[in-house]
Amino acid sequence: MIDKNYPLPMYFQLKELMREKIASGEWKPGDMVPSERELSEQYKISRMTARQALGEMATEGLLRREQGRGTFVAEPKIEHGLTRLTGFTEDMKARGLQPGALVIRLGLISPPLLAMRALQITPEEKIVLLERLRLAGEEPIALETSHLHFSAVEQLLKEDFEDNSLYQILSERYQITPARAEQKIGADLCSHREQDLLKIREGAPVLRNKRITFDQWGRPFEYTESAYRADRYVFQAELNAP
Repeated sequence: MIDKNYPLPMYFQLKELMREKIASGEWKPGDMVPSERELSEQYKISRMTARQALGEMATEGLLRREQGRGTFVAEPKIEHGLTRLTGFTEDMKARGLQPGALVIRLGLISPPLLAMRALQITPEEKIVLLERLRLAGEEPIALETSHLHFSAVEQLLKEDFEDNSLYQILSERYQITPARAEQKIGADLCSHREQDLLKIREGAPVLRNKRITFDQWGRPFEYTESAYRADRYVFQAELNAP
């Protein structure tokens, strides 16, 4: 219960009570949580206190609000480490999730400016553009657009990228092994197209990831732009003091 004489603010005590319910499994992902009115009546607190606790829990990603429906326990976020170079498929399998993909676009095109610079090629050279909606189970997690360039890259047009890992195909059939990558990650709001494909609300936050991947000979072969659902995905890194 909430102790009004305790030095910690009441909204903070309420947050801790709700955290315990989620951690213990009493409140499961997808469950509707009590409303502001119900919480205020149950714990003898003001609705403003309940509103602050619910709002902060939603900001932290533990709860999600749906307009006109209520507040629900959020699905736990998928953590992606930044210390190892892995593809989406390998990353999902390592977490016990079933990876999936829907190919949105696959074709041979002239390189856009950013891809041309990243891949260190000329405007006359052709690249393969592969755009996929990445899934964890049946849930869309990210929209990923890869720009690929290497000798015989056009052969990729014959490959199945819905049921197979791009990096595994490159390694086994084209002798290209991803060795290192340079990437930049930033926060942004989703576009209307991303909103529809990722099944998120209008203006929902996404994590934008731009990555250049190099092969075992140090040559850039892939430039990728991805939009990850910020409510379901988080990038994690371990930092060490020098």
